Amino acid sequence: MHRNMLRFTVLGLGALLWSGMGAAAVAQDNQQQQPRFGEKIEVREVLLDALVTDSQGNVIVGLGKNDFTVRENGRPVELTGVTFYSNRRLLAGSEALAKKGVNVEQVPEDRYFILFFHDQKFHAADAPVLLSQQLEAGRRAKEWVDSEVLPNDWVAVVGYDVKLKIYQDLTHDHAALTAAIDDAVKGKDVENNWPSRVPAAGAGPSLLGGLPRGNELRNRTPTIYEGLQLLARSAGNIPARKNLVLFTNGFGRVSAPPHRTYDPDPRYYTPTMEALNSNNVAVYPVDLWPAGQINHTLADAMNQLATDTGGRYLYNFNNFLTALEQMSKENNGYYLLSYRSEHPAGTTGFQPVEVKTTNPDFKVKARTGYQWGSGGSSAPATR
Repeated sequence: MHRNMLRFTVLGLGALLWSGMGAAAVAQDNQQQQPRFGEKIEVREVLLDALVTDSQGNVIVGLGKNDFTVRENGRPVELTGVTFYSNRRLLAGSEALAKKGVNVEQVPEDRYFILFFHDQKFHAADAPVLLSQQLEAGRRAKEWVDSEVLPNDWVAVVGYDVKLKIYQDLTHDHAALTAAIDDAVKGKDVENNWPSRVPAAGAGPSLLGGLPRGNELRNRTPTIYEGLQLLARSAGNIPARKNLVLFTNGFGRVSAPPHRTYDPDPRYYTPTMEALNSNNVAVYPVDLWPAGQINHTLADAMNQLATDTGGRYLYNFNNFLTALEQMSKENNGYYLLSYRSEHPAGTTGFQPVEVKTTNPDFKVKARTGYQWGSGGSSAPATR
């Protein structure tokens, strides 16, 4: 991730105007130096990753600057670069892509996945059914690790019941991941975030390294929203797109009867969405609701979270492995779009962004914005 931030100051010369009743009121030998006035502007390079697929989930290769439209506040921005990254070598056809102005990264890129199990026994009236689904999801997740996770993939396993739990930090170790998934679906307690057990700096990408230690982790994650926010910030130092696979039946505020519709609470949802976007974490909610049944109220919550972070809501399938395969397939490659954006220096906020392709048949998944200013938790870059 290139977190490039350029600053410049726009300085203008101002005139100090004096007025008086007569010319004698102003003495020529008492002239004062004209002061400077100006406005500081922060210019930063914004880097946005975009997944572009066809209707079957196949990655689209060969797009250039003219194939994308990016808007801030409804106004188009001029792209300064487009690079295609892939977890597989794309030697064939690379020269043709270069002629179109598309940079192609030939070295297979690392991918990052976080398997997040939202324990249903504390949070659902339909706990028996959902717990059965949770166990089945764990079984299929282990199959996915063995069949889909590549040597250059990093995977972590976390959970949430009444606090955030890290069952396995990012690793390539399939056996360690399988054991962690078993513990997560059973909701076991873990005590691996004490200082003596946290990996040393430089030992590889780590979630534990950016999280609070010991009991502080429990105290700072009283809701799943705080858990997601802390997890996103801990992953922010990893220079890549992170895919958070969230096994859940949904969560959030529901309006009163008779409507019973999902109503995002800005006290919790907004900072969570902004933390995920600012730290380049795309959420893939995997619905634990049994396939074929009527859509439930919190389906809208999962769909919104996926849409707002550039992920995908996975639901109504007969096999959890199918959903996981779809998720990993569409993450075989992505485009990195770059442009420059300006904001007043010394301020901070969340900048909404809209990314589309000129071909309406292509499906685009991209973050809906980024944090800017000194108060932001991370730069919006992915590489």
